[in-house]
Amino acid sequence: MPHTHRDKNKLINRVRRLRGQLDAVERVLENEEHSCTEILQQIAAIRGAVNGLMFEVLEGHVRSHVAVPEPDDEQAADIDQLVAVLRSYLK
Repeated sequence: MPHTHRDKNKLINRVRRLRGQLDAVERVLENEEHSCTEILQQIAAIRGAVNGLMFEVLEGHVRSHVAVPEPDDEQAADIDQLVAVLRSYLK
C-alpha cells in the first residue's frame, strides 16, 4: 500500500499517541485516582483518535486504489463526496 508508506511517519505518530492515551487509562484504572466521568472522557477521546486513524488509512485507500489514476471531474467530485461522508461518519 504505497499511501501508507508515503504517510508512514504521520500514521506511526497517531498510533504512538493512541498508545499513550491507552497507557494513561490503564494507569488511572490501576490507581483508582479519577472519577468514572473522567475515564469515560478519556475512552471517548481514544475512540475519536482510532476513528481518525481509520479515516486516514481509508481515505488513502480510496484515493490510491479505488479511484482511477486520472479521474474526470465528475468522478473526482464523487470521490470527494465519499471521503466527506466517511469523515463525518467516523467522527
